[in-house]
Amino acid sequence: MKEKITIAVIGCGRFAKNFVPLFKAHPEVKKVYVCDLNKERAKDYSEKFGVEIIGSFEEALASKEINSIAIFTQRFKHAPMAIESLKAGKHVYSAVPCSLKIDEIKEIIDLVKETRLTYSMGETGFYRAPAIFCREEYAKGTFGKFTYGEAHYNHDIRNMEESFKSSGGDKWKEFAGIPPMYYPTHSTSMVLSAMPGVYAKKVVALGYANSPRTDIYGTEGQNIYNNPFSNTTMLLELSNGGIARISENRCVGWKAPETYISQFYGTDGGYEFSVAKHHLAVWDKNQPADAYPRNVIMKDVTDKLMPEYITEMINENYADAIQKIADGEGFRSTSPVQPTQRLPKEYEGIHNGHNGTHHFLIDDFCRACATGKLSPTNIWQVARWNIPGLMAHESALAGGKVMDVIDFGEPPADWEVLDWKTR
Repeated sequence: MKEKITIAVIGCGRFAKNFVPLFKAHPEVKKVYVCDLNKERAKDYSEKFGVEIIGSFEEALASKEINSIAIFTQRFKHAPMAIESLKAGKHVYSAVPCSLKIDEIKEIIDLVKETRLTYSMGETGFYRAPAIFCREEYAKGTFGKFTYGEAHYNHDIRNMEESFKSSGGDKWKEFAGIPPMYYPTHSTSMVLSAMPGVYAKKVVALGYANSPRTDIYGTEGQNIYNNPFSNTTMLLELSNGGIARISENRCVGWKAPETYISQFYGTDGGYEFSVAKHHLAVWDKNQPADAYPRNVIMKDVTDKLMPEYITEMINENYADAIQKIADGEGFRSTSPVQPTQRLPKEYEGIHNGHNGTHHFLIDDFCRACATGKLSPTNIWQVARWNIPGLMAHESALAGGKVMDVIDFGEPPADWEVLDWKTR
């Protein structure tokens, strides 16, 4: 019998508040601590959520009581802290991204393989409704052989300033200029997770270096990364022969949805999403090939991929509904395609987020720790979502150089991965 989880949440900023209650409520968790360099923020969390404070990250690593670390710090700190935690014998839950460096990803893989500790990254893209829908339809053979897919993360810097100010203080602009492809997993995970075992083999990318935010993006010290690009788009050649286009945009006139699959095509079927409407097309095999367009069946599958009350809003007044969606309607709600039946009953009524994905991610981590199985968002999967973006930035800096993507393969054959649909 595995020991119960005692976890230290490191970083009491704007994001971690969504997860402390989920850790605390999970039946596999015994105790939750919080920690922040800003003692007032830690105190606020302690009082708000009824949890204890631990003085520092180093103190959490040294504690014999604490067996797990949840990392909600600045992005460039995620991998170094994960590595230190694993070396200290702690399970790790990490916010996205895993790392900004390929060698750090490799070190995490080696440590997880050696220690058999849990590493789970909180990638919301894996549980978003479009990813689940495409995953299930692909498994059924609906799409036939995959040919082409597109996914995007459109998040204008104007909608991110408060988050960067919260963590970066007066120097927030130096951190805000992070290369878009250093944060690719919201997009890559949706396309790649729809096709288990498929990974990127080649990448080529181009960057947009004409942002009006010259105070953030540039090569003259505007940011710590010397990054000129506010937007970057990459093409991936996948191991199954298909092609994926991934766009990460931080200077774009768009609000929501921010993260989505816009197209997912195969030889026999296709899926498309636009703002609030989801559609599936399949060839009608009962019709002769020359019967086009009568041999293509178009289906509106919005009711499967949107929360029920959102679908009702769309049907009543589309123009009004899409503005409400942009303003955040549905952000906390699950959709019919998501396997909510597998979630612990203790999560009923607790705040959710990112289109109903938070509950699944924390439950995955806790179940992985309890069973010794791998989380669906384990380090091997995460590497395949993270590394293409890191290499895409290098490709874009080189003016669109085609590069072979580094791949670290599958998890050990004897290490079972949790079923994402059932308990």
